[in-house]
This record gives sequence, C-alpha cells and structure tokens, in this order.
Amino acid sequence: MTGVPRDPVVLEVPTAEDATALGRRLAGLLRAGDLVLLAGDLGAGKTTLTQGIGAGLRVRGAVTSPTFVIARVHPSATTGPPLVHVDAYRLGSLAEVDDLDLDASLEDSVTVVEWGEGKAEGLSADRLEVTLRRSSDENDDRRTAVLRGVGPRWSGVPLA
Repeated sequence: MTGVPRDPVVLEVPTAEDATALGRRLAGLLRAGDLVLLAGDLGAGKTTLTQGIGAGLRVRGAVTSPTFVIARVHPSATTGPPLVHVDAYRLGSLAEVDDLDLDASLEDSVTVVEWGEGKAEGLSADRLEVTLRRSSDENDDRRTAVLRGVGPRWSGVPLA
C-alpha cells in the first residue's frame, strides 16, 4: 500500500518538554486507525514524543520505550482510542512486523511505531511520518521534527 505524501512540515523542538508538547498537540489530531511512524537516531526523542502522544490521548500506564517487549498497549483512561506503542528497532524484516499482528488492532487504536521506517509502511496507506533530527553540533541538544502526512487521511490536516 502506498499513499501520496504531503510536503513536510519542519518544526524546531529545542527541549524534551517541547517534544512532549508536540506529542500532546499531535494527539489532538490523531484518531483510532491512525498510524504514526517515528524515525531518528538513538536519543533523538522518539519515546519522549510518544509520551506526549500518550498524555494527550489520556492513556493509562507510563509510556516507556518498549525496546525489549517490542510492543505495549496503553488503554484509554477516557473514551478515546488505546495507544499501541511499538519499537521495531530489534525487528529485522517486514515479516517480523507482520508477526506482531498490528493490523488486528490498527482500526481501533492509535499505533505509534518507533524505528518503523522501511518496516511498517505497509500497515496503512495513510500514516503520519515523523523524523526527529538532532543538531550535528555535539554541544547543541536541539532537535528538529519533520512531519509528513501520507495518504488522503492527512490531506488538509494542519500539521504546522
């Protein structure tokens, strides 16, 4: 499945608090059935952004990196959709992503896949791709978030 990407939106995310705030803001745009793919180097803020999404969706449980358990489901504390948080870092192929059966819960949940680039795009033609980039200056901890909506679902959605 492929979708048509929109032009990317580039946002400065200077602190961890800003990454969390961006996640909260994105949560206001997300609905059941949405797939969010997160890319970026180690320590770029993927889990921090996901924590903001979880807070914005008002899910139960601490949102932490699911690196060793691969996937966690956070039920909604309200009437909203649950958050399925996946870390595909240790997955080596599309077949291993398929083995998680994420498509079984995709329609009813907001699914966030860290390290999903090149592995999870086939889950949905409609997705939000977020790439977090750190400054190349090792003394500068600022980050940039590049958001790109793919598919008709994201047409007209204000990402900026």
